[in-house]
Amino acid sequence: MRTTKVVSEEEVRERERREQVIAQEITEDFLARREERRAIENGWTLNINFFSGNQYCDVAPSGELVEEDKRFYWQARRVFNHIAPTVDSRIAKLEKQKPTLRVRAFSDEEGDLQAAKLATGVLKYVQERVGLQDATSRALVWAETCGSVFYKVLWNEKGGRQVATDEQGVPVYEGEVQVSVVPPFEIFPDRLDAEDFDGLRSVIHAQAVSVEYIREKFGVVVQGRDVPAIMGYSEPSAGRMPAMAKKNSATLSDGEVLIERYTRPSEEYPNGRLEIVAGGKLLYEGDLPYINGERGERTFPFVKQDCLRLPGAFFSSSVIDRLIPVQRAYNAVRNRKHEFLNRASMGVLTVEDGSVDTDELSEEGLLPGKVLVYRQGGKAPEMLDCGNVPSEFKSEEEWLDQEFALISGVSELTKNSTPTRVTSATGLQLLLSQDDNRLAATTACIERAMKGIGRQILRLYRQFAGTARLMTLTGENKKTQIYYFNASRLDVSDIQFESGETTSPEEKKRVLLQLYEAGLLTDGDGKLTQENKNRILEAFGFGSYENVKDMSSLHTAKAAEENLALKAEDVDADGYDDHALHINEHIRFLLSAEFKRAKERDKIKARFLAHIEQHKNAQKAQ
Repeated sequence: MRTTKVVSEEEVRERERREQVIAQEITEDFLARREERRAIENGWTLNINFFSGNQYCDVAPSGELVEEDKRFYWQARRVFNHIAPTVDSRIAKLEKQKPTLRVRAFSDEEGDLQAAKLATGVLKYVQERVGLQDATSRALVWAETCGSVFYKVLWNEKGGRQVATDEQGVPVYEGEVQVSVVPPFEIFPDRLDAEDFDGLRSVIHAQAVSVEYIREKFGVVVQGRDVPAIMGYSEPSAGRMPAMAKKNSATLSDGEVLIERYTRPSEEYPNGRLEIVAGGKLLYEGDLPYINGERGERTFPFVKQDCLRLPGAFFSSSVIDRLIPVQRAYNAVRNRKHEFLNRASMGVLTVEDGSVDTDELSEEGLLPGKVLVYRQGGKAPEMLDCGNVPSEFKSEEEWLDQEFALISGVSELTKNSTPTRVTSATGLQLLLSQDDNRLAATTACIERAMKGIGRQILRLYRQFAGTARLMTLTGENKKTQIYYFNASRLDVSDIQFESGETTSPEEKKRVLLQLYEAGLLTDGDGKLTQENKNRILEAFGFGSYENVKDMSSLHTAKAAEENLALKAEDVDADGYDDHALHINEHIRFLLSAEFKRAKERDKIKARFLAHIEQHKNAQKAQ
């Protein structure tokens, strides 16, 4: 007999009061964190203005962003933006050095090798499906502009392929990882002096969403209002906002701020806490959803990427922060220089009082062929000698150009202009190496972020992918395979990450040619092995030739497939097999730890020995 629990009105009111108290506390916490971080936000807005070309604004002593006034109405205030091309050059160089993720086996045992191969295939598979390269490109722009950017790694239950339909006919999907870029304006830590998420107890992700999204996602109706599309541009200052800041401060009509507060596991909440609030209403309350920590604990689903790290600061510095004083000085020098040239070309008239009609002269100037009439007996107007352009203007302008390269780490060579004083190939190569060294700190931050994303991706797959996940992989022989795997094999605690090649393709080709000329890629007889041939062809963009020339990789792949089949049944050797390669692969399995852990080792060993004997007999017959 089923019993239905009756909830009294008093219990309903008590629950509503509790939810209201929690929603109010989270909202006040968010407002306090936003106010504490306002000065940092204004710095980001200033960087965006300078990058976009609005460079006559500054942060007032009160901490507000205001527009600067002209000292004189005739004063030139043109912008000679060197920040934008400098940042563009940095982004272009960092895009070439952006690492790809591979997984290195924990040991040389067959099981660890297979787990590493599977994890590498999963990462490659996910990168292509979720557009990770595009996400990292957008994140790179945010990091170079504001100093920090964040990735949010989630599990989308409606992602991936459709696998079934439920009783109501609603499609059921296999689920997929989702990696989204979160601007720094939307992240509010509980401590600004912590250098990473490890030092935080809680973090808030606040974003502007439509009320329709809240209703569909959480089933709660909230009253909409106009909210800033980006949290950092909220509530403009009382002073005059710069034009570019106003342009970027787009608002979302009929929306609301969705506040997600993530709290680290504690003694009271062993699985952490996730609380979501919007419009003063508690939308969700529960444990942290993802087991994505180093030791199998639940933690924040965020990964931070920095531009230039600062000690004792959660939000890092941007290269634009360092370039702004140089850009101000450069604009001032160029404008004063142009004003001087205008005086020299247009001229400055000295006129005796009452000798000419000064109103007409100021409006029309000295037109070619103009008849200038002055009072009889008066002094004729004459041009004031303004002198030549001082040489200090040129020297200061050249020095500021060098300052841009010195501070940003981008030389003239990276900006596609060869230095006039450097003519040798060795000197040019040294300049390129210096650029790489200057960008090494930023490159290390990108590599660290990519590793963090890779770890969280594998942990989410381990938690949600199930026992028979379908995946399309491209093997080493460029053969596409439909592959089923068990998510439990993604034991990321025993996997070490390594980044891909950070060198450019041109530099990699040059190094390969130098190694070949030095004879380091040949065997003892001076011949180039087939394996090294294939690697060189792939490095030069001719990897498709591998299918034609490298038969050994095909035989090795076939032997690995036979190893899997021999665990359960007998397999006959084919006459066209490369018997020596097959024998080595089969013996390698018998010596591995995977074979030692097998339950029916005697039966498996007998099948393998019989299969190896077939290869040996066929090898003798040949």
